[in-house]
Amino acid sequence: MSDPAAAARPTGLSHAEAALRLAQDGPNELPAGRRLALGAIVLDVLSEPMLLLLLAAGVIYLVLGEPRDAVVLMVFAGLTTGIAVVQELRSERAIEALREFAMPHAAVIREGERVVIPSREVVRGDLLVMGEGARLTADGWLLEGQGLSIDEALLTGESVPVGKTVLHGPMPSTAPLPGGEGLSYAWAGTMAVRGSGLMQVAATGAATRIGEIGLSLARLENEPPRLVVQTRRLVRWFAVIGLGVSVLAGTLFALLRGGWLDGALVGIALAMSMLPEELPIVLALFMTMGALRMAGARVLARRGAAIETLGAASVLCTDKTGTLTQNRMEIAELRLPGGQSFEPVAGVSFPEAFRTLASRGILACPREPSDPMELAFHGLAKAHPAAALDAHHQDGWALHRHYELRPDLLAISQVWGTNGEAARLIAAKGAPEAIAELCSLPDDQRAAMEAQVAAMAERGLRVLGVAEARWGEAALPESQRHFAFAFVGLVGLADPVRPSVPPAVDALQQAGLRVVMITGDYPATAAAIAAQAGIAAGEVMTGEELARIDDDELARRVGAVAVFARAMPEHKLRIVRALKAAGEVVAMIGDGVNDAPSLKAAHIGVAMGQRGTDVAREAAGIVLLDDDFGSIVAALRLGRRIYDNVRKAIGFIIAVHVPIAGLALLPLLTGWPLILGPVQIALLELVIDPVCTLAFEAEAEEDDLMRRPPRDPDSALVSPALLGWSLLQGGAALALLTGLAVAANLSGMGADLARATTFAALVAALVVLIFANRSFAAGRGAGRAGRNAALAVILGVVGLLCAGLFLVPPVAALFGLPVLDARALGAAGLAAALLYAVLRLAKPRFRSAFTR
Repeated sequence: MSDPAAAARPTGLSHAEAALRLAQDGPNELPAGRRLALGAIVLDVLSEPMLLLLLAAGVIYLVLGEPRDAVVLMVFAGLTTGIAVVQELRSERAIEALREFAMPHAAVIREGERVVIPSREVVRGDLLVMGEGARLTADGWLLEGQGLSIDEALLTGESVPVGKTVLHGPMPSTAPLPGGEGLSYAWAGTMAVRGSGLMQVAATGAATRIGEIGLSLARLENEPPRLVVQTRRLVRWFAVIGLGVSVLAGTLFALLRGGWLDGALVGIALAMSMLPEELPIVLALFMTMGALRMAGARVLARRGAAIETLGAASVLCTDKTGTLTQNRMEIAELRLPGGQSFEPVAGVSFPEAFRTLASRGILACPREPSDPMELAFHGLAKAHPAAALDAHHQDGWALHRHYELRPDLLAISQVWGTNGEAARLIAAKGAPEAIAELCSLPDDQRAAMEAQVAAMAERGLRVLGVAEARWGEAALPESQRHFAFAFVGLVGLADPVRPSVPPAVDALQQAGLRVVMITGDYPATAAAIAAQAGIAAGEVMTGEELARIDDDELARRVGAVAVFARAMPEHKLRIVRALKAAGEVVAMIGDGVNDAPSLKAAHIGVAMGQRGTDVAREAAGIVLLDDDFGSIVAALRLGRRIYDNVRKAIGFIIAVHVPIAGLALLPLLTGWPLILGPVQIALLELVIDPVCTLAFEAEAEEDDLMRRPPRDPDSALVSPALLGWSLLQGGAALALLTGLAVAANLSGMGADLARATTFAALVAALVVLIFANRSFAAGRGAGRAGRNAALAVILGVVGLLCAGLFLVPPVAALFGLPVLDARALGAAGLAAALLYAVLRLAKPRFRSAFTR
């Protein structure tokens, strides 16, 4: 790659000119972007309706002299505020991670001297020195290079390093796009894996390719999860209706009954019975418990609501390299010139006919390789030690010369021999067309080789040609073209698909998700990998084609595309936005800097924990800690389970508040004394709150959970059918309890005992409603009691409390209730049994209420 005719080595900028450019352009780092003061973030969070409702309910309980409930609600309000503030700062952390990604120092040539400076001081025009293992700190044009290969996976997703060439002539006004062999341009954030070079810096800071990604990341806004939006809307309606009815009822009671104190008690009781303070608690606790469950599966939920959003996903976009594949190359096929092929498999003996091809490919690699493809050749030798494929370590064997890859000949040759002997062996590997040229293959043999290359490429393999030659003279030629090479065969390399990927993709597609692969690979390779991963067949669209169409056209066509090949970071972002515009709920999996904008723009971003970059992890809502693609299935399963259980809990909340509110309102209509006062309602909340949170959260998944299609993203959290089922449950309970109250008051048992009997029946009805809402399948609720340990514990505690409350005189007196006799207990039990029978018969008619 070096140019012998080049002029003397450039001297670089002067220190004064560098200082001037640093002042003009600013430091070589990403701008901080918009920053919000902590106070502004807190005020913004405090304006949320859900949080305001928590605070208002807490104040009401405090005024009512219920400090326990007030403290609990205030604690939840504080936790909600803290979580929301942390999420507002996520973008700041992502930008900080991106800013610190580059190396802290860089070597440059200034005034003819090599100096090491902080990377933030690199400026346009600097001559940046590149060496093996160095991560570049700026974008620029290559002026010198010796065998330089650069890993650009963070920008392109391409797992194989690309060779670079030296720029000849004037510098172009615009930089090329990343990806592909032979470019004379390099980008910040990429890494030199082989060779060395000298680059003239063309862009620094936000003007670099990685800087543009950082700016796009800073401009993206987080979307509130759909479940949060729907819960806010539900809470708002509950609060408005509940407070309105409470004020109206309290006023009417005072005007019609002539007692403002009693009217205030009725209004307060109604407010306590109808305020849905359980809803935000349910959502917060379900997300927190879901995150803990995910951690056990080696999946980190950085945002709890992200789990539910993943459960609603209809499209999963995924990168290829390192996500679907193992991000390492291995030799998948050896093919001889006659067409015979062998696929190396561990434990299978290596055929003698293919040993020459394998050993010559290994001899064309250095003893200590860093290039992934050369590592694959060495891996082949380690996997088949008995075949003695590795000739590097033969006694007296020495490398006499290395012929580098050149722009005009994409092949590498190494000359091997023993000391004192003139006869030497030359092994060459490289692009098949370059090897054909070195071997001077006739047209018919060249055509046969090209056909074999095409067949291997269709399987997604990267194909290298291998050749050998002999040299008996003492002096070696200046060019590898002077050797009389003989074609030995072709080697196909692949980045293997992770073993967990095909079953995971199948499970996702069984669940109705469409899996879309977005990669920087060439179309043939991308399509082959997609097929190996089990991704359903569809169109393949290239980045060039995508760039030619507008966003509206992309939104119309994106539904038919299964693979996007040769995609750039801005293409990934457009794809995600097009899918969202088409009404899809989009999950995006990625691990590189190039994935960060699309991870943040998607409804839910999923990053790899081990090989993923800090930038990707900070931009994502879920991190797969063990880099196992299969873990996404567990996350999806849990997300759907959470949404199911949230709906079960909300259905229960609506149902249980109907009889509570009805019994609180009944005295206004009948002239009876209060049936439920604030103390009784507070006691009921002791049952309702843990049931809504701990018990329903712990419910096992439904049998058809992963066979359902994704739910309509615009469907209401509480559908008309679910609302109808809940109101039917609550209405049936209220009707039976009202009938019991009427019968008790007419039976002559006394007002206090009638009130206590009705209250006991209400507690029993609450337990019936729990079982009615535990399962979506008709008739299964009672049969699952043993599968929910949390519910069993809660019901056990409730049973002990009820025994003390209704049967132990001192406890009953403490709460202003008489001890129940056998007749009262029998009446309460009969009402609960009738309610269970009614709901058991009605439930099959409302099956659609649960899965819509």
